Amino acid sequence: MKKQEVRALIEEVGIVPVIRASSPEEAKFAAESICAGGIPIVEITMTVPGAAEVITELRRTSPNILVGAGTVLDRNGALQCAEAGAQFLVSPGFNPGIAGAARETGLLLMAGALTPSEVMAAWSAGADFIKVFPCGNLGGPRYIRALKGPFPQVPLVPTGGVNLETAADYICAGAAALGVGGELVQKEAVKQRNSELLSGLTKEFVALVKQARNSAAQKKK
Repeated sequence: MKKQEVRALIEEVGIVPVIRASSPEEAKFAAESICAGGIPIVEITMTVPGAAEVITELRRTSPNILVGAGTVLDRNGALQCAEAGAQFLVSPGFNPGIAGAARETGLLLMAGALTPSEVMAAWSAGADFIKVFPCGNLGGPRYIRALKGPFPQVPLVPTGGVNLETAADYICAGAAALGVGGELVQKEAVKQRNSELLSGLTKEFVALVKQARNSAAQKKK
């Protein structure tokens, strides 16, 4: 899948599930359950034991899932993720080395930023999306709305503080997509292998994003 197609799918679905798990088996189970619920995108964080191998295995066994690497901290890590088969990279903060690696490998980059200065630096370096993290700590949807004022052209992906109660507000505030971690990929559900619960939560988030986008579109008319 080319970078333009990866970007289009993330924009269309509007949700990037962030998978943090205590084992490779848990991570793969979570990814498959989320895909079954209607989100064919997962971000496997580098904090997952054997994360690179998980990415490689998912690419091999689940070609219908767009697999990204999260919590990428430096250039070497980015290159290792690319070699493992990651289709996009996500960093918690901005790192020029990661941006350079993304350009070299042709991978989409969702670079972390929080302040306006960081947003400008990451966008200027070629990031495709800006992950606003931890967004919930700085005002949540109100902060996204404030950033969209000077940066209307920048696709913002709030992460941290996104849940079923706030998801719609984030979309209406101008978010291009949402990064959702533990509120979707619930630790107990993963440990208990409760695929039904994970898929059900996935469907709820998908419905909320769709409704919020329709609502926002109606208000613009």
